[in-house]
Order: sequence, then structure tokens, then C-alpha cells
Amino acid sequence: MSLLFSPYQLKDVTLRNRIAVPPMCQYSAVDGMVNEWHLAHYASIARGGAGLVIVEATGVSPEGRITPGCTGLWNDAQAEGMAQVAAVIRHAGAVPGIQIGHAGRKASANKPWEGDDHIPASDARGWETLSPSALAFGGGLSRMPRALTLDDIARIQRDFVAAAVRARDAGFEWLELHFAHGYLAQSFFSVHANQRTDQYGGDVVNRGRFLLETLAAVRAVWPERLPLTARFGVIEFDGRDEETLAEAIGLTRQMRAGGLDMLGVSMGFSTPEASVPWAPALLAPIAGRVRKEADIPVSTAWGIAEPALAERTLADGQLDLVMIGRAHLANPHFPYDAALALGEAKPARVLPPPYAHWLGRYKGPDATVAQS
Repeated sequence: MSLLFSPYQLKDVTLRNRIAVPPMCQYSAVDGMVNEWHLAHYASIARGGAGLVIVEATGVSPEGRITPGCTGLWNDAQAEGMAQVAAVIRHAGAVPGIQIGHAGRKASANKPWEGDDHIPASDARGWETLSPSALAFGGGLSRMPRALTLDDIARIQRDFVAAAVRARDAGFEWLELHFAHGYLAQSFFSVHANQRTDQYGGDVVNRGRFLLETLAAVRAVWPERLPLTARFGVIEFDGRDEETLAEAIGLTRQMRAGGLDMLGVSMGFSTPEASVPWAPALLAPIAGRVRKEADIPVSTAWGIAEPALAERTLADGQLDLVMIGRAHLANPHFPYDAALALGEAKPARVLPPPYAHWLGRYKGPDATVAQS
């Protein structure tokens, strides 16, 4: 058996393989509510055979959404809809996960196919953006955010807790905190976004405070038996990479000590001036370093679309889970094709029998993986 198709256990949760679908925003919600699109989308992806499916970045509050089309978990009606999503993922044989976060100064944006820029202040569809400091991101996201007060910070942390409780009660078994991509938590850590002079700004101890406090607050309500993870931008590709990475690894050690079970290694995306050296699996070596130096299980995405490459990141000890996103959008049955490519003895086992049969690979009862 290839490493990619070996089971993986974290806490009391066992994944059927090490293929995970990372959060990919669908921008198709209305008032934060999921709908038929989300149910069909997540059911399709989960039926393809991945071990873990993480639902898209979900706002902990209305102003925490990236766009008006983003999902939310700030009320019970949204939680009821999300319970259906968790159920269809589980029914298809995958573990249901969800990512919760706050978009900070990158919030109140148009959908990517409608401009991917800030909604004008004069447009009623938009809202006030918030950030550690009154610094605009730049480029198309030029709206000036309001600097958070201490009361704002405490309220947002309570919103994270409330969203985590709703995710728990909706049946999700894997929680990811969005601490990456230039959104609010990343902005606290980033020197590009944080110029505060109080306990939340300045040195790395203060810049990491919001992340550690938020993790601790969520850890207190999230079941100990279930994985609590975070996606964190450990590098910016801004010319100070070694300093940022060293600080990020130090903070990851603290998060590990505070109850974090896995880190999703990503980029900061805190400045439009970054120069990302795009390449297949570009973050896998960096993730391997975080894994070793912070002594924590890791995953990453970004440019891992070939089965042999995914297998190699595991064999080289760089990753524990492989996050495969766009390849799943292009082919929801990516795990089946990966099983064929890696020479798995029974590749049809990753598919439900109605699909496996018609693809001519059905092997009998042992092919059934989508059990309720």
C-alpha cells in the first residue's frame, strides 16, 4: 500500500487515507447560509474518496466574511444548514471538517469573478473592515480598515468560540482556525499589517498574542478527542523569509503546547509586494522544516496535483496529510485516479459501488467505502 492510501489517525479520528480536501471558497452563500450548491458540491467531493473534506472559510461574524457570498456560523440557522453539509460528507465516507475565520482588512470584497476587489464604501452590500492597525492592504483591496479596540478583540475572540461550538454541535469532527492569508489572525502576526504599540503589537510575543489567546479560547470548548488545527502563513516571500519563518516556528511550538494538533502550513499573503516562487509543492520543504522543528504534524496544499508528488512528500517526511484542492475541482474522483497511478491493488475501493461498477473496476463488497 502506498503511503497516500494508508490510514491516518489524529486524536480519536481516523482518516481512510492521507488525501485531504482543503477549504475552497464557493462564494455561493446568501446571508452566510449554505444551500443546494454546497450540499451537492461537498457530497460530490467526499464521494470521490478523500479521507478528509474541510468546508470553506466560514465567517465567525458578518463582518468576518471575505465576500457577501461566504458562509457563516454566527447564528443557529446557519449551523442547521452546516449540519446537513457535515452529514453528506460523513455519509460519503470522509471525515467532515470546517475552517472558521475572520477576514479582517480583506473583508467586504467582491467575488473573484466579479472583481476580487473591495466593495465601494457607497455600495450597501459592503461593510466596515477591521484590522490590528489602520493600514490598507493595497492593490484592489485598498479600503482603509478601522483599527481594533481591545473590546473589539475580545468580542471577535468570543465569536470564534461561538462558531466553534456551533461547528461542534453541527457534527464536524475536525476544526481548522484560519490564521493565514492576510486575514485577521495573520494580520496580527504580520509586520506588514500590525503597527500597534499595546500588548498586541511590536515584538513577536505581542504579535502572536491574538493567535494564542484565540486558540486557547477555542480549545476550551472544542472536544479534546477531536483534532483542532490551524492554517498559518509561516512565510511571506517578502525578503525577510528566514526571520518570519523562525518566528512562525517559535509561535507554532507555543500553539502546540497550547493544544494545537496539526498545522496547515501556508503563506502569509499580507502584502501585495510578495514575490511567490510558484512551483509544484513549493511549500512541502518548508512544511517539513516546521514539522521537525516544532514537533507537530503538518499538512500543506499549493501545487500538489500529481499522485507521485503527493506520495513523495509523505515518503520524504515533509507532510503527514496532503491537501489537494484544485485537482479535486477538476476531477472529484482524483483519489481513484491516484490509486490507479500508484498501483494500488484495489483502486475501486476509494469509490462508491455505483461508480466503481460502471468504471469496470468493481471488486465486490470490499469496494464499498461510502457507508452510512
